[in-house]
Amino acid sequence: MTPTLHSERLEFTPYRSEDEEAFVTLLRNEEVRRWMGQDEVPEDDLRKAFRMILTDIYPKGLFDVWGLWHEGRYIGHAEAKKTGNVDGHELITALAPEYWGKGFGTEIVRALVRHAGDNLGLKEVYGMVGAENAASLAMAERLGFSHVRDVVGDDGSVTKMFVISTAT
Repeated sequence: MTPTLHSERLEFTPYRSEDEEAFVTLLRNEEVRRWMGQDEVPEDDLRKAFRMILTDIYPKGLFDVWGLWHEGRYIGHAEAKKTGNVDGHELITALAPEYWGKGFGTEIVRALVRHAGDNLGLKEVYGMVGAENAASLAMAERLGFSHVRDVVGDDGSVTKMFVISTAT
């Protein structure tokens, strides 16, 4: 079961049905999608994905996924899961643009790395960052992530794969 986590300013909570609008709004945001490397997804598909978190992912314990809250306001989304992108667990985050540049991304990733080591027993975790996402690339460097390789998409876009030890 996905645990509730806390960092200095944030609460990571498993989603509840009443969080659907916030989730959909975040993932329909053009800037958020761009930096996540996601194409526009029909709203109905996002709603289905959200409901799947509640009806499939949580009940089966497939992976950890949270809504991120600051002072009672939804500000983002986070996951720690196995993906086809890496040989291990990938950390995935999305933060509402009005919270960019305030240190929340760093706080989120630190908490996820700690969770991966302390609660999931992982020795390392991965992150994928678009080559044009200068802010996230700088954050990965500051946090001590090591570049593994570049992944070139079918459209020619480049995503950088990073790894970090959970003992950091």
